[in-house]
Amino acid sequence: MHPNLADDLTRLPELLDAARGCAVEMLSGMADRPVVVPPQAPPPTPLPERGTGAAGALELFRDQWASGFSASAGPRYLGAVTGGATPASLVGDWLTSAFDQNAMLGTDSVAADLERAAVGWLGELLGLPSHRGAFVSGATMSNFTGLAIAREWVAEQLGVSVAEDGVAALGAVPVLSGSPHTSIFKALSMLGLGRGCLRQVACPPGREAVDVDLLAAELAALDGRPAIVVANAGTVNTADFDDLRAISALRERFPFWLHVDAAFGGLAALSPRHAGLVAGLDEADSVCADLHKWLNVPYDSAVQFTRRRDLQVQVFQNSAPYLSAPTADPDFLHLVPENSRRLRALPAWFTLAAYGREGHREVVERDIALARELGDRIAGMPHLRLLAPVRLNVVCFTLAENPTSERVGRLNRAVTESGEAFLTPTVHEGTPGLRAAFSSWRTTASDVTRLTDVLRDEGNEPAAS
Repeated sequence: MHPNLADDLTRLPELLDAARGCAVEMLSGMADRPVVVPPQAPPPTPLPERGTGAAGALELFRDQWASGFSASAGPRYLGAVTGGATPASLVGDWLTSAFDQNAMLGTDSVAADLERAAVGWLGELLGLPSHRGAFVSGATMSNFTGLAIAREWVAEQLGVSVAEDGVAALGAVPVLSGSPHTSIFKALSMLGLGRGCLRQVACPPGREAVDVDLLAAELAALDGRPAIVVANAGTVNTADFDDLRAISALRERFPFWLHVDAAFGGLAALSPRHAGLVAGLDEADSVCADLHKWLNVPYDSAVQFTRRRDLQVQVFQNSAPYLSAPTADPDFLHLVPENSRRLRALPAWFTLAAYGREGHREVVERDIALARELGDRIAGMPHLRLLAPVRLNVVCFTLAENPTSERVGRLNRAVTESGEAFLTPTVHEGTPGLRAAFSSWRTTASDVTRLTDVLRDEGNEPAAS
Protein backbone atom coordinates (compact mmCIF):
# COMPACT_ATOMS: atom_id res chain seq x y z
CA MET A 1 0.00 0.00 0.00
CA HIS A 2 1.27 3.48 -0.84
CA PRO A 3 2.69 5.17 2.30
CA ASN A 4 0.26 8.09 2.05
CA LEU A 5 -2.71 5.72 1.81
CA ALA A 6 -1.49 3.67 4.74
CA ASP A 7 -0.93 6.78 6.86
CA ASP A 8 -4.34 8.22 5.92
CA LEU A 9 -6.05 4.97 6.86
CA THR A 10 -4.41 5.07 10.28
CA ARG A 11 -5.33 8.73 10.78
CA LEU A 12 -8.81 8.51 9.22
CA PRO A 13 -10.79 9.61 12.34
CA GLU A 14 -8.49 12.63 12.73
CA LEU A 15 -8.83 13.48 9.02
CA LEU A 16 -12.61 13.27 9.14
CA ASP A 17 -12.61 15.58 12.16
CA ALA A 18 -10.47 18.05 10.19
CA ALA A 19 -12.89 17.89 7.26
CA ARG A 20 -15.77 18.36 9.68
CA GLY A 21 -14.07 21.47 11.05
CA CYS A 22 -13.70 22.91 7.56
CA ALA A 23 -17.37 22.21 6.81
CA VAL A 24 -18.60 23.67 10.09
CA GLU A 25 -16.52 26.81 9.57
CA MET A 26 -18.06 27.27 6.13
CA LEU A 27 -21.63 26.49 7.16
CA SER A 28 -21.59 28.62 10.30
CA GLY A 29 -20.74 31.70 8.27
CA MET A 30 -23.09 30.94 5.39
CA ALA A 31 -25.55 33.76 6.09
CA ASP A 32 -22.90 36.47 6.13
CA ARG A 33 -20.38 35.44 3.48
CA PRO A 34 -20.65 36.92 -0.03
CA VAL A 35 -23.25 34.99 -1.97
CA VAL A 36 -21.04 34.73 -5.05
CA VAL A 37 -17.33 35.25 -5.56
CA PRO A 38 -15.73 36.41 -8.83
CA PRO A 39 -13.83 33.35 -10.08
CA GLN A 40 -10.07 33.71 -9.63
CA ALA A 41 -8.53 30.29 -9.99
CA PRO A 42 -4.98 29.72 -8.76
CA PRO A 43 -2.39 29.12 -11.47
CA PRO A 44 -2.25 25.53 -12.72
CA THR A 45 0.37 23.24 -11.26
CA PRO A 46 1.65 19.82 -12.40
CA LEU A 47 0.12 16.72 -10.86
CA PRO A 48 2.25 15.85 -7.81
CA GLU A 49 4.29 12.69 -8.13
CA ARG A 50 3.96 11.53 -4.52
CA GLY A 51 1.10 13.65 -3.22
CA THR A 52 0.62 15.33 0.13
CA GLY A 53 -1.72 12.92 1.89
CA ALA A 54 -5.25 13.86 2.86
CA ALA A 55 -4.17 16.42 5.48
CA GLY A 56 -1.97 18.21 2.97
CA ALA A 57 -4.72 18.08 0.34
CA LEU A 58 -7.18 19.63 2.79
CA GLU A 59 -4.71 22.38 3.64
CA LEU A 60 -4.09 23.04 -0.05
CA PHE A 61 -7.84 23.16 -0.72
CA ARG A 62 -8.42 25.63 2.10
CA ASP A 63 -5.53 27.84 0.98
CA GLN A 64 -6.22 27.88 -2.75
CA TRP A 65 -9.86 27.01 -3.43
CA ALA A 66 -12.31 27.16 -0.51
CA SER A 67 -12.62 30.94 -0.39
CA GLY A 68 -13.62 31.02 -4.05
CA PHE A 69 -16.71 28.86 -3.63
CA SER A 70 -20.12 30.54 -3.72
CA ALA A 71 -22.67 30.44 -0.92
CA SER A 72 -25.03 28.60 -3.23
CA ALA A 73 -26.37 26.60 -0.28
CA GLY A 74 -27.19 29.84 1.55
CA PRO A 75 -30.36 31.87 2.00
CA ARG A 76 -29.89 34.56 -0.66
CA TYR A 77 -28.67 32.50 -3.61
CA LEU A 78 -31.85 33.09 -5.59
CA GLY A 79 -30.54 32.30 -9.06
CA ALA A 80 -31.79 29.40 -11.20
CA VAL A 81 -33.83 27.19 -8.83
CA THR A 82 -31.34 26.26 -6.15
CA GLY A 83 -31.98 24.62 -2.80
CA GLY A 84 -29.52 24.14 0.03
CA ALA A 85 -28.84 20.87 1.80
CA THR A 86 -30.91 20.46 4.95
CA PRO A 87 -28.95 19.27 8.01
CA ALA A 88 -30.42 15.78 7.74
CA SER A 89 -29.72 15.48 4.02
CA LEU A 90 -26.12 16.58 4.63
CA VAL A 91 -25.75 13.82 7.22
CA GLY A 92 -27.17 11.37 4.69
CA ASP A 93 -24.82 12.62 1.99
CA TRP A 94 -21.74 12.17 4.17
CA LEU A 95 -22.85 8.64 5.02
CA THR A 96 -23.49 7.98 1.32
CA SER A 97 -19.79 8.47 0.65
CA ALA A 98 -18.74 6.55 3.76
CA PHE A 99 -20.81 3.47 2.91
CA ASP A 100 -20.06 3.89 -0.82
CA GLN A 101 -22.91 1.68 -2.01
CA ASN A 102 -23.74 1.02 -5.64
CA ALA A 103 -27.52 0.69 -5.46
CA MET A 104 -27.95 -0.50 -9.02
CA LEU A 105 -28.01 -4.16 -7.97
CA GLY A 106 -30.26 -5.59 -5.30
CA THR A 107 -28.28 -8.75 -4.61
CA ASP A 108 -25.59 -7.61 -2.18
CA SER A 109 -27.25 -5.16 0.28
CA VAL A 110 -30.45 -3.35 1.21
CA ALA A 111 -29.29 -0.17 -0.59
CA ALA A 112 -31.69 -0.72 -3.50
CA ASP A 113 -34.53 -1.37 -1.05
CA LEU A 114 -33.77 1.93 0.71
CA GLU A 115 -33.98 3.66 -2.66
CA ARG A 116 -37.36 2.05 -3.30
CA ALA A 117 -38.51 3.25 0.12
CA ALA A 118 -37.35 6.81 -0.61
CA VAL A 119 -39.05 6.77 -4.01
CA GLY A 120 -42.24 5.55 -2.35
CA TRP A 121 -42.17 8.43 0.13
CA LEU A 122 -41.55 10.91 -2.68
CA GLY A 123 -44.47 9.47 -4.62
CA GLU A 124 -46.69 10.06 -1.58
CA LEU A 125 -45.37 13.60 -1.26
CA LEU A 126 -46.13 14.41 -4.90
CA GLY A 127 -49.42 12.54 -5.10
CA LEU A 128 -48.30 9.87 -7.57
CA PRO A 129 -49.90 6.61 -6.41
CA SER A 130 -49.94 5.18 -9.95
CA HIS A 131 -46.23 5.70 -10.65
CA ARG A 132 -42.94 4.05 -9.85
CA GLY A 133 -39.64 5.84 -9.92
CA ALA A 134 -35.86 5.72 -9.94
CA PHE A 135 -33.15 8.19 -9.00
CA VAL A 136 -31.16 10.06 -11.65
CA SER A 137 -28.72 12.97 -11.47
CA GLY A 138 -31.01 15.95 -12.11
CA ALA A 139 -33.92 17.36 -14.09
CA THR A 140 -32.07 17.01 -17.40
CA MET A 141 -31.59 13.27 -16.94
CA SER A 142 -35.09 12.89 -15.53
CA ASN A 143 -36.54 14.56 -18.60
CA PHE A 144 -34.20 12.51 -20.80
CA THR A 145 -35.35 9.28 -19.17
CA GLY A 146 -39.03 10.20 -19.38
CA LEU A 147 -38.75 11.18 -23.02
CA ALA A 148 -36.82 7.99 -23.80
CA ILE A 149 -39.76 6.01 -22.43
CA ALA A 150 -42.11 8.25 -24.41
CA ARG A 151 -40.11 7.57 -27.57
CA GLU A 152 -40.51 3.83 -27.01
CA TRP A 153 -44.25 4.33 -26.48
CA VAL A 154 -44.53 6.11 -29.82
CA ALA A 155 -42.65 3.22 -31.41
CA GLU A 156 -45.04 0.76 -29.76
CA GLN A 157 -47.98 2.58 -31.35
CA LEU A 158 -46.30 2.28 -34.74
CA GLY A 159 -45.41 -1.39 -34.33
CA VAL A 160 -41.64 -0.96 -34.02
CA SER A 161 -39.05 -0.70 -31.24
CA VAL A 162 -36.44 2.02 -31.09
CA ALA A 163 -34.66 0.07 -28.35
CA GLU A 164 -34.12 -2.83 -30.77
CA ASP A 165 -34.13 -1.26 -34.23
CA GLY A 166 -32.85 2.26 -33.64
CA VAL A 167 -34.40 5.67 -34.03
CA ALA A 168 -34.37 5.38 -37.83
CA ALA A 169 -37.23 2.87 -37.56
CA LEU A 170 -39.41 5.53 -36.01
CA GLY A 171 -39.44 8.46 -38.39
CA ALA A 172 -40.31 11.96 -37.27
CA VAL A 173 -41.90 12.26 -33.83
CA PRO A 174 -43.98 15.36 -33.12
CA VAL A 175 -43.34 16.82 -29.66
CA LEU A 176 -45.68 19.60 -28.51
CA SER A 177 -45.23 22.01 -25.60
CA GLY A 178 -46.10 25.55 -24.59
CA SER A 179 -43.02 26.72 -22.66
CA PRO A 180 -40.52 23.85 -22.61
CA HIS A 181 -37.46 24.04 -20.37
CA THR A 182 -34.15 24.07 -22.20
CA SER A 183 -33.37 20.57 -20.89
CA ILE A 184 -36.21 19.25 -23.06
CA PHE A 185 -34.40 20.39 -26.18
CA LYS A 186 -31.16 18.87 -24.90
CA ALA A 187 -32.89 15.56 -24.18
CA LEU A 188 -34.48 15.48 -27.64
CA SER A 189 -31.06 16.05 -29.17
CA MET A 190 -29.47 13.23 -27.16
CA LEU A 191 -32.36 10.89 -28.01
CA GLY A 192 -31.86 11.38 -31.73
CA LEU A 193 -35.28 12.96 -32.16
CA GLY A 194 -33.72 16.36 -32.71
CA ARG A 195 -34.43 19.75 -31.22
CA GLY A 196 -36.37 20.65 -34.34
CA CYS A 197 -39.08 18.07 -33.65
CA LEU A 198 -40.49 20.25 -30.87
CA ARG A 199 -43.40 22.44 -31.88
CA GLN A 200 -44.10 25.26 -29.45
CA VAL A 201 -47.82 25.85 -29.03
CA ALA A 202 -48.87 29.40 -28.24
CA CYS A 203 -49.73 30.47 -24.70
CA PRO A 204 -52.31 33.11 -23.77
CA PRO A 205 -50.92 36.66 -23.40
CA GLY A 206 -49.02 37.09 -20.16
CA ARG A 207 -48.89 33.35 -19.51
CA GLU A 208 -46.41 30.52 -19.94
CA ALA A 209 -49.16 27.89 -19.72
CA VAL A 210 -50.16 26.34 -23.02
CA ASP A 211 -53.45 27.26 -24.69
CA VAL A 212 -55.24 23.90 -24.45
CA ASP A 213 -57.55 24.65 -27.39
CA LEU A 214 -54.57 25.41 -29.62
CA LEU A 215 -52.87 22.26 -28.38
CA ALA A 216 -55.96 20.28 -29.34
CA ALA A 217 -55.89 21.83 -32.81
CA GLU A 218 -52.21 20.87 -33.24
CA LEU A 219 -52.96 17.31 -32.17
CA ALA A 220 -55.94 17.12 -34.52
CA ALA A 221 -53.72 18.22 -37.39
CA LEU A 222 -51.50 15.17 -36.82
CA ASP A 223 -54.37 13.04 -38.14
CA GLY A 224 -53.91 10.23 -35.64
CA ARG A 225 -50.11 10.08 -35.59
CA PRO A 226 -48.91 9.42 -32.03
CA ALA A 227 -47.15 12.34 -30.38
CA ILE A 228 -45.47 13.43 -27.16
CA VAL A 229 -46.84 16.35 -25.15
CA VAL A 230 -44.54 18.00 -22.62
CA ALA A 231 -46.47 19.90 -19.96
CA ASN A 232 -45.10 22.10 -17.19
CA ALA A 233 -45.81 22.07 -13.49
CA GLY A 234 -43.88 25.23 -12.75
CA THR A 235 -42.06 27.10 -15.52
CA VAL A 236 -38.65 28.56 -14.70
CA ASN A 237 -39.42 32.18 -15.59
CA THR A 238 -42.72 32.72 -13.79
CA ALA A 239 -43.65 29.40 -12.12
CA ASP A 240 -46.68 29.03 -14.37
CA PHE A 241 -48.59 25.73 -14.56
CA ASP A 242 -50.27 23.98 -17.45
CA ASP A 243 -53.80 22.70 -16.87
CA LEU A 244 -52.81 19.06 -16.48
CA ARG A 245 -56.33 17.69 -16.23
CA ALA A 246 -57.48 19.51 -19.36
CA ILE A 247 -54.43 18.32 -21.29
CA SER A 248 -54.84 14.75 -20.04
CA ALA A 249 -58.49 14.78 -21.13
CA LEU A 250 -57.37 15.34 -24.72
CA ARG A 251 -56.14 11.74 -24.77
CA GLU A 252 -59.75 10.67 -25.15
CA ARG A 253 -59.52 12.09 -28.67
CA PHE A 254 -55.82 11.99 -29.60
CA PRO A 255 -52.99 9.51 -29.06
CA PHE A 256 -50.11 11.07 -27.15
CA TRP A 257 -47.76 10.43 -24.27
CA LEU A 258 -48.02 13.05 -21.52
CA HIS A 259 -44.70 13.94 -19.89
CA VAL A 260 -44.85 16.52 -17.09
CA ASP A 261 -41.80 18.54 -16.14
CA ALA A 262 -42.50 19.11 -12.44
CA ALA A 263 -38.86 19.66 -11.52
CA PHE A 264 -39.60 22.04 -8.66
CA GLY A 265 -43.30 22.88 -9.02
CA GLY A 266 -44.45 19.40 -8.14
CA LEU A 267 -43.86 20.23 -4.48
CA ALA A 268 -46.75 22.71 -4.66
CA ALA A 269 -48.70 19.56 -3.77
CA LEU A 270 -47.50 20.06 -0.19
CA SER A 271 -49.39 23.34 0.23
CA PRO A 272 -53.17 23.04 0.56
CA ARG A 273 -53.52 26.53 -0.90
CA HIS A 274 -51.49 25.67 -4.02
CA ALA A 275 -52.04 21.93 -4.48
CA GLY A 276 -54.64 22.65 -7.16
CA LEU A 277 -51.81 23.79 -9.43
CA VAL A 278 -50.69 20.17 -9.79
CA ALA A 279 -54.15 18.60 -9.94
CA GLY A 280 -53.97 15.80 -12.48
CA LEU A 281 -50.24 15.14 -12.07
CA ASP A 282 -50.93 11.47 -11.43
CA GLU A 283 -52.57 11.22 -14.86
CA ALA A 284 -49.22 11.88 -16.57
CA ASP A 285 -47.38 9.00 -18.20
CA SER A 286 -44.03 10.26 -16.89
CA VAL A 287 -43.03 12.95 -14.40
CA CYS A 288 -39.77 14.76 -13.73
CA ALA A 289 -39.01 15.64 -10.09
CA ASP A 290 -35.75 17.42 -9.20
CA LEU A 291 -34.82 17.01 -5.54
CA HIS A 292 -31.80 19.32 -5.25
CA LYS A 293 -34.19 22.16 -5.88
CA TRP A 294 -37.08 22.58 -3.43
CA LEU A 295 -36.57 19.36 -1.48
CA ASN A 296 -33.17 20.78 -0.47
CA VAL A 297 -30.95 17.74 -0.80
CA PRO A 298 -27.33 17.96 -2.03
CA TYR A 299 -26.45 17.80 -5.71
CA ASP A 300 -27.01 15.67 -7.65
CA SER A 301 -30.47 14.22 -7.09
CA ALA A 302 -33.67 13.79 -9.08
CA VAL A 303 -36.27 11.12 -9.75
CA GLN A 304 -38.02 9.97 -12.89
CA PHE A 305 -41.53 8.60 -12.34
CA THR A 306 -43.53 6.64 -14.90
CA ARG A 307 -46.59 4.43 -15.21
CA ARG A 308 -44.97 2.28 -17.93
CA ARG A 309 -42.04 0.59 -16.25
CA ASP A 310 -42.21 -2.18 -18.85
CA LEU A 311 -41.23 0.31 -21.55
CA GLN A 312 -38.59 1.79 -19.26
CA VAL A 313 -36.97 -1.63 -18.92
CA GLN A 314 -37.20 -2.14 -22.67
CA VAL A 315 -35.11 1.01 -23.18
CA PHE A 316 -32.56 0.71 -20.36
CA GLN A 317 -32.15 -3.02 -19.69
CA ASN A 318 -28.58 -4.23 -19.49
CA SER A 319 -28.18 -7.96 -18.99
CA ALA A 320 -24.92 -9.86 -18.69
CA PRO A 321 -23.84 -13.10 -16.97
CA TYR A 322 -22.65 -11.10 -13.95
CA LEU A 323 -25.82 -8.98 -13.78
CA SER A 324 -29.36 -9.92 -12.85
CA ALA A 325 -31.92 -10.20 -15.62
CA PRO A 326 -34.92 -7.86 -15.48
CA THR A 327 -37.72 -9.10 -13.23
CA ALA A 328 -41.15 -7.81 -12.26
CA ASP A 329 -39.32 -5.52 -9.82
CA PRO A 330 -36.13 -4.87 -11.80
CA ASP A 331 -32.83 -3.65 -10.43
CA PHE A 332 -32.19 0.03 -11.06
CA LEU A 333 -29.53 -0.61 -13.71
CA HIS A 334 -32.41 -1.70 -15.96
CA LEU A 335 -34.30 1.58 -15.39
CA VAL A 336 -31.87 4.49 -15.81
CA PRO A 337 -28.93 5.43 -18.06
CA GLU A 338 -26.22 4.57 -15.51
CA ASN A 339 -24.98 1.06 -14.74
CA SER A 340 -23.42 2.24 -11.49
CA ARG A 341 -23.88 5.30 -9.31
CA ARG A 342 -23.77 6.43 -5.72
CA LEU A 343 -26.74 5.90 -3.40
CA ARG A 344 -28.40 9.23 -4.22
CA ALA A 345 -31.50 8.13 -2.35
CA LEU A 346 -29.88 8.24 1.09
CA PRO A 347 -29.81 12.06 1.54
CA ALA A 348 -33.43 12.21 0.35
CA TRP A 349 -34.41 9.41 2.72
CA PHE A 350 -32.73 11.24 5.61
CA THR A 351 -34.47 14.57 5.00
CA LEU A 352 -37.86 12.91 4.53
CA ALA A 353 -37.41 10.80 7.67
CA ALA A 354 -36.15 13.78 9.68
CA TYR A 355 -38.74 16.42 8.73
CA GLY A 356 -41.62 14.50 7.18
CA ARG A 357 -44.44 16.01 5.20
CA GLU A 358 -44.99 18.77 7.76
CA GLY A 359 -41.39 20.02 7.76
CA HIS A 360 -41.14 20.18 4.00
CA ARG A 361 -44.56 21.81 3.76
CA GLU A 362 -43.29 24.56 6.07
CA VAL A 363 -40.30 25.21 3.78
CA VAL A 364 -42.51 25.35 0.69
CA GLU A 365 -45.09 27.65 2.23
CA ARG A 366 -42.45 29.94 3.78
CA ASP A 367 -40.65 30.30 0.44
CA ILE A 368 -43.94 31.08 -1.31
CA ALA A 369 -44.75 33.73 1.30
CA LEU A 370 -41.29 35.27 0.97
CA ALA A 371 -41.61 35.39 -2.82
CA ARG A 372 -44.92 37.20 -2.46
CA GLU A 373 -43.32 39.60 0.00
CA LEU A 374 -40.53 40.43 -2.44
CA GLY A 375 -43.10 40.82 -5.22
CA ASP A 376 -45.09 43.27 -3.14
CA ARG A 377 -41.98 45.29 -2.32
CA ILE A 378 -40.90 45.42 -5.96
CA ALA A 379 -44.40 46.51 -6.98
CA GLY A 380 -44.01 49.40 -4.54
CA MET A 381 -40.72 50.61 -6.04
CA PRO A 382 -41.29 53.20 -8.78
CA HIS A 383 -38.12 52.22 -10.67
CA LEU A 384 -39.06 48.51 -10.88
CA ARG A 385 -42.06 46.51 -12.08
CA LEU A 386 -43.15 42.90 -12.08
CA LEU A 387 -43.11 41.08 -15.40
CA ALA A 388 -45.61 38.47 -14.16
CA PRO A 389 -47.71 37.78 -11.10
CA VAL A 390 -45.95 35.90 -8.31
CA ARG A 391 -47.75 32.59 -8.73
CA LEU A 392 -45.58 30.45 -6.50
CA ASN A 393 -41.91 30.87 -5.52
CA VAL A 394 -40.45 32.84 -8.46
CA VAL A 395 -40.40 36.63 -8.75
CA CYS A 396 -39.87 37.85 -12.32
CA PHE A 397 -39.28 41.60 -12.63
CA THR A 398 -37.51 44.34 -14.57
CA LEU A 399 -36.84 48.06 -14.66
CA ALA A 400 -39.94 50.23 -14.93
CA GLU A 401 -38.46 52.38 -17.71
CA ASN A 402 -36.27 51.44 -20.65
CA PRO A 403 -35.53 47.86 -19.58
CA THR A 404 -32.76 47.18 -22.07
CA SER A 405 -30.49 44.18 -21.71
CA GLU A 406 -27.63 46.53 -20.87
CA ARG A 407 -29.47 48.36 -18.07
CA VAL A 408 -30.98 45.20 -16.59
CA GLY A 409 -27.59 43.53 -16.77
CA ARG A 410 -26.05 46.48 -14.96
CA LEU A 411 -28.58 46.12 -12.16
CA ASN A 412 -27.88 42.41 -11.96
CA ARG A 413 -24.14 42.99 -11.73
CA ALA A 414 -24.68 45.52 -8.95
CA VAL A 415 -26.71 42.99 -6.98
CA THR A 416 -24.05 40.34 -7.49
CA GLU A 417 -21.14 42.63 -6.65
CA SER A 418 -22.85 43.74 -3.46
CA GLY A 419 -22.41 40.20 -2.18
CA GLU A 420 -25.95 40.33 -0.78
CA ALA A 421 -27.72 38.13 -3.31
CA PHE A 422 -27.50 36.31 -6.60
CA LEU A 423 -30.23 36.53 -9.26
CA THR A 424 -30.33 35.18 -12.80
CA PRO A 425 -31.34 37.07 -15.94
CA THR A 426 -34.26 36.15 -18.12
CA VAL A 427 -36.42 37.40 -20.99
CA HIS A 428 -40.19 37.30 -20.57
CA GLU A 429 -42.38 38.10 -23.58
CA GLY A 430 -39.45 39.90 -25.19
CA THR A 431 -38.55 42.03 -22.17
CA PRO A 432 -35.22 41.51 -20.40
CA GLY A 433 -35.63 40.98 -16.70
CA LEU A 434 -34.37 39.30 -13.56
CA ARG A 435 -35.77 36.46 -11.55
CA ALA A 436 -35.48 35.48 -7.90
CA ALA A 437 -36.38 31.89 -7.11
CA PHE A 438 -37.06 31.05 -3.46
CA SER A 439 -36.13 27.42 -2.88
CA SER A 440 -33.85 27.29 0.16
CA TRP A 441 -34.87 26.09 3.61
CA ARG A 442 -32.56 28.78 5.04
CA THR A 443 -34.25 31.85 3.56
CA THR A 444 -36.11 34.16 5.97
CA ALA A 445 -37.79 37.56 5.93
CA SER A 446 -34.52 39.29 6.81
CA ASP A 447 -33.02 38.00 3.55
CA VAL A 448 -35.87 39.58 1.59
CA THR A 449 -35.12 42.87 3.36
CA ARG A 450 -31.42 42.66 2.47
CA LEU A 451 -32.20 42.03 -1.21
CA THR A 452 -34.84 44.78 -1.23
CA ASP A 453 -32.34 47.27 0.16
CA VAL A 454 -29.89 46.48 -2.64
CA LEU A 455 -32.56 46.74 -5.34
CA ARG A 456 -33.70 50.08 -3.92
CA ASP A 457 -30.18 51.48 -3.73
CA GLU A 458 -28.82 50.12 -7.02
CA GLY A 459 -31.83 50.44 -9.30
CA ASN A 460 -32.32 54.20 -9.35
CA GLU A 461 -30.10 55.13 -12.27
CA PRO A 462 -31.50 57.46 -14.96
CA ALA A 463 -33.58 55.58 -17.51
CA ALA A 464 -31.70 57.03 -20.48
CA SER A 465 -28.27 55.93 -19.28
